[in-house]
Amino acid sequence: MNTRSQAARILDYMATGKGITPLIALRRFGCFRLGARVWDLKRAGHRIEARRVTRGSAVVAEYRLVH
Repeated sequence: MNTRSQAARILDYMATGKGITPLIALRRFGCFRLGARVWDLKRAGHRIEARRVTRGSAVVAEYRLVH
């Protein structure tokens, strides 16, 4: 079991320059509430931007760390 928080693991993922969508968060980190984790990270002082992207027939949010 991974003892690091979901938010910390999501932050590390975004720090590599990759964007994260809810489906990626669910598959990689078991995170059902990506928006809540992003809010936690923003509240902790991290600059994160969101944009809408099309994935298949769905439009979803993609979050990226602002450097």
